[in-house]
Amino acid sequence: MPFVLPAYYPPQFDAPPLQSAPNASLAPAPQDGVAPQGYHATSIFPEYFKIDGQWLLAEESRMDCVAVLRGGKIAVVEFRNLKAGDQVVLGRTEDGSQGIYVHASGFQEGDGGDRETFAFRQGRSRETAYSMDYDSIYELLRYEREHGHIVWVLGPACAFDADARDAFASLVRRGYVHALLAGNALATHDLEAGYLRTALGQDIYTQRSQPNGHYNHIDTINAVRAQGSTSAFIDSGAVKDGIIYECVKHQVPYVLVGSVRDDGPLPEVYASVYEGQDAMRAQVSQATTVICMASTLHTVATGNMTPSYRVVDGVVRPVYFYSVDISEFAVNKLRDRGSLSVRTIVTNVQDFIVNVSKGVEK
Repeated sequence: MPFVLPAYYPPQFDAPPLQSAPNASLAPAPQDGVAPQGYHATSIFPEYFKIDGQWLLAEESRMDCVAVLRGGKIAVVEFRNLKAGDQVVLGRTEDGSQGIYVHASGFQEGDGGDRETFAFRQGRSRETAYSMDYDSIYELLRYEREHGHIVWVLGPACAFDADARDAFASLVRRGYVHALLAGNALATHDLEAGYLRTALGQDIYTQRSQPNGHYNHIDTINAVRAQGSTSAFIDSGAVKDGIIYECVKHQVPYVLVGSVRDDGPLPEVYASVYEGQDAMRAQVSQATTVICMASTLHTVATGNMTPSYRVVDGVVRPVYFYSVDISEFAVNKLRDRGSLSVRTIVTNVQDFIVNVSKGVEK
């Protein structure tokens, strides 16, 4: 059965109580980077603001930002990007009583009234049955390859295993990856695997440590830096396969954001976290599906800037968000941080990648 996007049911603005809701209040930002007192902070859900009698949807949103009226539209702006005089929406309620309405149930048909009050295994853990999740992901990715924007967030474990690395490279080649977000480590160890067939000095297939293998990742970084860029290093023929290789060859954008612990780093790594955040958001703002694997740092960062919806050609559709990790703590941390629309899968990410790569072609 082909994948079909769920319908979106907008709020009933012509019925009480929204029919009589007041216009939202606005106040100017007192200075650059500072919101006025009583500002409204945005969520992951569709939010509407009543301006001059019309309900406006914030079409590109993210959590923990402020709503600003710009050019007759609602812009969702990070605090650091506020400009003095920006007209900021005020109000701490979400039920329309202050001209602000948060619509958390737009994709739900019915009220779920047949759900039992008590039932076993309602959480997501290592004991959860994931067969349906895998089948849903296969169908979703087939659909999104042609109709969406699939963003993947990868930790270095995704490059440590030969089969997993080959499987993800295959996904890039076949068009199931539209952008990649990661840190210095994922790219470094993937390039190390292509250059020296090791990851952190261990053979990526046998796991045998190589003589002086602890030098391999920094030798790889040094070799890339000598070429001036990762693409130049790949064009030199030093690497002929792998995740980053396929991204470069198929012009798939990848964003590498640094951390305090980074070695090197590779030339493309963003040293400024805010420049890196902007680069990540440029991809997230297009995303219709996000799949995060084995990187708590980058998963939480991505989750905090990913709304539960996207407006595509004037139609509101859901953003599908998955967090995959072998640690229950890691996947639950994202949900605890407010990314309530995330679907969590507790499994080895290397097995997950291989299964997905095979499954999408069934």
